[in-house]
Amino acid sequence: MAAPLIAGLAVAAAALASRYSIQAWHAYKARPIVPRMRKFYEGGFQPAMTRREAGLILGVRENVHPEKVKEAHKKVMVANHPDAGGSHYLASKINEAKDVLLGKTKGGRSVF
Repeated sequence: MAAPLIAGLAVAAAALASRYSIQAWHAYKARPIVPRMRKFYEGGFQPAMTRREAGLILGVRENVHPEKVKEAHKKVMVANHPDAGGSHYLASKINEAKDVLLGKTKGGRSVF
């Protein structure tokens, strides 16, 4: 007498679980698409550029290979070049960041 009751409860639980799963799947598929873009450096500039700040500006680590620094510099400079509507100030900061990471300047001063 109890076996049909237990079987009925099991079928009802399975039906409710599958209904919930289908609703959750439809909600998942209907969610808005969020672009997964990398965040860029949002802070202001420090008076003397550090390796950390230079890495944040170019989007690379502080101790990356020089070829990667040059690639990142080119990518960021193309997006912010003054001839393409970018700012002269940002272009100078991007160039300074490349020089700091490549070791051509230290603390905002030339190493000559």
